[in-house]
Amino acid sequence: MKIICIGRNYADHAKEMKSQLSSEPIFFLKPDTSYLKPGNPFFIPSFSDNIHYECEIVVKICKVGKNISEKFAPKYYKEIGLGIDFTARDLQEKCKEKGTPWEIAKSFEHSSPISKVFIDKNSIDLNNLSFSLKLNDKIVQRGNSKDMIFNIDHIISYVSKFMTLKTGDLIYTGTPAGVGKVNIGDNLTGYIGEKEMFEVRVK
Repeated sequence: MKIICIGRNYADHAKEMKSQLSSEPIFFLKPDTSYLKPGNPFFIPSFSDNIHYECEIVVKICKVGKNISEKFAPKYYKEIGLGIDFTARDLQEKCKEKGTPWEIAKSFEHSSPISKVFIDKNSIDLNNLSFSLKLNDKIVQRGNSKDMIFNIDHIISYVSKFMTLKTGDLIYTGTPAGVGKVNIGDNLTGYIGEKEMFEVRVK
């Protein structure tokens, strides 16, 4: 299983991070060890003092494909979920300053919580899908798929030019504005519409 993450896919988040928008999707990989099983707590790692949450719509790939045409991309996924791309922001800033890769800030153990359920894509409007994240019962992020710079089909087609997508791969499609720090004792709850998708306790 690969975990593929799309960066800067919402203009408001790129603005809050003072980042340039890209004419093509920006993506990076996380190892399968970054997967956090639904229901398990997230432990803040000792190497960072500034772990940020980034709530994202997640696409689960359902069959193998390479060089997928955008018009055929819908055949390669059936379900939509929700997840968090935890980021060690302090380490990421150091990487940016040095011009080095970001894996150290993104790919650490259990940095990719995922929803306990996935939703049949045929039961939702993929072009107008709202989602949100609560931190201790306060909404801190709101997003909608209509605000993605690159939609799901374009992302699948683009990424598949460079690597084969396999059954079970997960694509995190980018986060909206509102990212922030988590602390020990926090509780994160993610929603698609009104449906609770995950709950992550921070320890």
